[in-house]
Amino acid sequence: MRSSILAIAAVLALPACTTMSDTPPGASAQPAPSSVTPSIDTMKRLTAQLSSDAFEGRAPGSAGEEKTLALLVSEFSRLGLKPGNEGSWFQDVPLVEITAKNVSALSFTGGKAPVTAAYGPEMVIGTYRTTQPHIAVKDSPVVFVGYGINAPEKGWNDYAGLDVKGKTVIILVNDPDYETPGLAGTFNGRAMTYYGRWTYKYEEAARQGAAAAIIVHDTVPAAYGWNVVQSSWTGAQHVADSANGNADQSAAIGWIQKDKAQALFASAGLDLDAQMRAAKQPGFKAVPLTGVKADVSFDNELRKHSSKNVVALLPGKTRPDEYVLYSAHWDHLGHCQAAPDGDDICNGAVDNATGTAALVALAEANVKAGPTDRSQVFLAITAEESGLLGSAYYGDNPVFPFAKTVGGVNMDALSLAGLAKNVVVIGKGKSQLDAYLDRALGAQGRVATNEPTPEKGFYYRSDHFSFAKHGLPMLYFEGGEDLVNGGTAAGLAAAEDYTRNRYHGPKDEYDPNWDWTGVAADLKLYYDVGRALADTTDWPNWMEGDEFRAIRDQDRAGK
Repeated sequence: MRSSILAIAAVLALPACTTMSDTPPGASAQPAPSSVTPSIDTMKRLTAQLSSDAFEGRAPGSAGEEKTLALLVSEFSRLGLKPGNEGSWFQDVPLVEITAKNVSALSFTGGKAPVTAAYGPEMVIGTYRTTQPHIAVKDSPVVFVGYGINAPEKGWNDYAGLDVKGKTVIILVNDPDYETPGLAGTFNGRAMTYYGRWTYKYEEAARQGAAAAIIVHDTVPAAYGWNVVQSSWTGAQHVADSANGNADQSAAIGWIQKDKAQALFASAGLDLDAQMRAAKQPGFKAVPLTGVKADVSFDNELRKHSSKNVVALLPGKTRPDEYVLYSAHWDHLGHCQAAPDGDDICNGAVDNATGTAALVALAEANVKAGPTDRSQVFLAITAEESGLLGSAYYGDNPVFPFAKTVGGVNMDALSLAGLAKNVVVIGKGKSQLDAYLDRALGAQGRVATNEPTPEKGFYYRSDHFSFAKHGLPMLYFEGGEDLVNGGTAAGLAAAEDYTRNRYHGPKDEYDPNWDWTGVAADLKLYYDVGRALADTTDWPNWMEGDEFRAIRDQDRAGK
């Protein structure tokens, strides 16, 4: 098998028969991969420390944040990096912590029989509104709006001819064609678009004036079980602060278990499964649950605070005003829904103590190798778990102008399943950064592959997306599923086990018996790609026709 991998690598090393628009100018002249290897000992030490109970799950605004920030500053200072934000290590990110208290059941009356969903096991609820200590949705008419999508460019509007002001909308997760084989279709078939993300569903419901927006949880299209929803949506939540207190958002947003949604529809004389099938079809019309009214109320414990992004700079030697960005989020969920053994700390060892440790290990390796021509920025980001809030804030308020930022890499939940023959590129084919990764992979005898589960929408679930929206090409890949020991079956089983038993739960804890061979190989890829970007004169772009290309072109042209 090793010989076949090397054969693939040899093919990747050949000049590509593409136009210059598809290949970074001068890419063939990139420096050879460095002989320096990022330290796995550093990775182990920091991953263990960041995910220990002493850091309490690293929730923004907590004692765990203070310990995390202190540790990162200590590490970056030890390496000789510079504070990146005009002499400060930090960029303040204004947030509001909202903790729901005294939550009532979500009740539906007026149908054949009343339906109630209990907070936690059957529904979760919250709000984006940051100045309201009490939320009450009362006697709110209920409407099923299918997938809750308004996409004029696709000729699709689930809200067409509908007034939902003051009403409660019931929404399906993912896109209408998520079950379509392949990547063709109105919404890219299996590959989730942003219209399929829960964040979009709430944004659109608010634009339409809905009083409450409730998503029906279904494990396959959601890509995770109810345990993930419950642990992520209970306890303290963090929301971006705004001048109007987010008064334009729906009063209540949440999720409901599918079996409760089925009972709700039955009480209105409807069949949920039949309505779900209808919602997949072009021309779907929203369906009022005639006579059914929704009620829910809860108090909000509100606390304004500034969480922090950590910004560390390794100045370049010849073009210090050009920047390469490395990013990873340091935050996790803090105290969360307790496991059966009483453990209520979501330690976030894999997600994302590994990525945060990788930032330090990469900085350490680059210091050891010596400065590059361009400056390198190591950005540890807050509030990713709350909806990419820290990266969104940086995107709106970049410390280093995007027109002067070449591109970079994002690291989120490194794979500890073992060495893989491949890496999975999230958004493969979108930007010219793929060529840099292919070159680094060739040196390892490995290959890049597309996502095996594009329906999970990973492209919209990590911080690189916040930067892409501002036109900055960012490479985001994960450890592959085709393991050297056990092949694809073993890799997919490991991923499923993590999602089912540890993701966003108290059991995402450090394990001294982890296999770090895959992390070591992947970390070297991040290092080689980042260093090549920092030593080249190229300015990689998005591929022709990509949704972010025009933004990048305008930015680079000074427009």
